[in-house]
Amino acid sequence: MERIVTRQNVSLVPMNTILLPTEPFALTTLRIPHIEEGHERSLSNESSWEVDSLLKVKSIYISSAILAAKSPFFYKLFSNGMRESDQRHATLRINESEEAALMELLSFMYSGKLSSLSATALLDVLLAADKFEVASCMRHCSQMLRTLPMTTDSALLFLELPSSVSMASAVQPLTDAAKEFLANKYRDISKFQDEVMNLPLAGIEAILINDDLQVASEDAVYDLVLKWARAQYPKLEDRREILGSRLGRLIRFPFMTCRKLRKVLAGNELDHETAAKAVMDALFFKSETLHRQRALALEDVINRRFVERAYKYRPVKVVEFDQPHPQCIVYLDLNREECANLFPSGRVYSQAFHLGGHGFFLSAHCNMDQQASFHCFGLFLGMQEKGSVSFTVDYEFAARVNLTGEFVSKYKGYYTFTGGKAVGYRNLFAISWTAFMAEDSQYFMNDILHLRAELTIKQPQQLLQR
Repeated sequence: MERIVTRQNVSLVPMNTILLPTEPFALTTLRIPHIEEGHERSLSNESSWEVDSLLKVKSIYISSAILAAKSPFFYKLFSNGMRESDQRHATLRINESEEAALMELLSFMYSGKLSSLSATALLDVLLAADKFEVASCMRHCSQMLRTLPMTTDSALLFLELPSSVSMASAVQPLTDAAKEFLANKYRDISKFQDEVMNLPLAGIEAILINDDLQVASEDAVYDLVLKWARAQYPKLEDRREILGSRLGRLIRFPFMTCRKLRKVLAGNELDHETAAKAVMDALFFKSETLHRQRALALEDVINRRFVERAYKYRPVKVVEFDQPHPQCIVYLDLNREECANLFPSGRVYSQAFHLGGHGFFLSAHCNMDQQASFHCFGLFLGMQEKGSVSFTVDYEFAARVNLTGEFVSKYKGYYTFTGGKAVGYRNLFAISWTAFMAEDSQYFMNDILHLRAELTIKQPQQLLQR
């Protein structure tokens, strides 16, 4: 039978050596009151006291074989030194606040059970188990904590554990559960703008890694991150550091609009090298084929920079020309599931794009045909701004067909926009919704509908005559 002396109020370090016993003994703990300097107590034969002005000492009897078998820390503690040594005790120095957790830990190493069930107590034991390298207790605490109701505060507490704890395989399921809780709670981030601004770094990271984050676009994510960083890190130098090392990798630059990417390059929130690399990677991704884009998404499994979120507005690819007329070609892809979800009267909107200094968007609809006899697929072009400026846009809608893989023109026309208006065609493919969505539909290539809109301004802008 061996004795461990716990010294409180200082850091935990092994002080002496002890030989491994061959027989197990039951754990005995003694309650030790605080003793003022100069006081003396009589001791029984089964316990010993050491008192000075800084420490209170508790002696407990343990089986070093049991502890050494379950903890590399205790194995080293008990096996350190010469086996022929007559020393029969080891010393641990701990802070007084660690005593309860250490007692629970030692009890667990004997019984495999914990008496403390509160989240705070379990966290204390978890930290003690990490400190003394008791992996089985870390797993047990992690499992018990996952059974307790998760709150924002507890989730953040789990994510802010020391890295030695949070990165341990035994605790990984707990930190994963905390991240999932925060990601689900703040999925529709627009409803929690003020609350999100007060979250610590670990919380905002858990939100940004979520593929299902419901935001208008990645442009909005970038603006949100900058707003949070400015609030949390007022100094530009500190802000650049946290954006470059932690948050920048969670912004999915490849899905930002070219207009916003230009602002990233022109701004000073990111250092120039980081901003330039992010924008170049984004532009290269945009230029890749769909097959290559999917391959890149599979490669980056950690930061998920190339995975498209569940944006409220669908990303588009835009090619712009200035001469001989202001012109842009816009590509919008919708998968079969997105199209199916439009039935019977749904709409999906693209992200904004710009032509002649004005914002436009595409919208795909499931609507009734002109005679209201059947459902069909419609495509429309809308203008964002409302104002007194009038200009005419030539437009052409096309779709890719799987027979040739080429885009085929489906509808063309021109329209004079005066702001806040939309124009398009209710039945773009001149077929019913059922035929459009059929398995053998010619408009889906690998379950993707590829749409293209060409817009050209050929008339000078004029003030609307009233």
